[in-house]
Amino acid sequence: MARLAGVELQDNWKVDYALTRIKGLGWALSKKIISELNIDPSLRVSSLTSDDLAKIASAVEKYPIEGELIRKIKADVNRLQVIGSYRGSRHSRNLPVRGQRTRRNARTKRGKRKTIGAFKKEMLAKMAAANKESKK
Repeated sequence: MARLAGVELQDNWKVDYALTRIKGLGWALSKKIISELNIDPSLRVSSLTSDDLAKIASAVEKYPIEGELIRKIKADVNRLQVIGSYRGSRHSRNLPVRGQRTRRNARTKRGKRKTIGAFKKEMLAKMAAANKESKK
């Protein structure tokens, strides 16, 4: 098993796919790195030499990946919130930032539905009884 940028790459993965397992590297960047280093993309990670792994590691270091990328994104969001931009306020309220509708959708961002308003009389009576008992 090879280790690049703190990520274990399994031996049976192809090199182009293995690089996409590193946070911040997608297919396009993976293929770009492989073509720059003249490495066959159909090779498996197990068949790479230590010299090839060193070349890949040095090429990957040029890009923000893993923890560095996460810190950069958090800093960008924090900057938007501090300057009081519209996007920053949407981030702080956990609402969609890029203009999506929220009346009917945005469940993944807003979370599970919460019923507000209409209660049945039976529920209200139970809640009132529970409040009286807790005050005693």
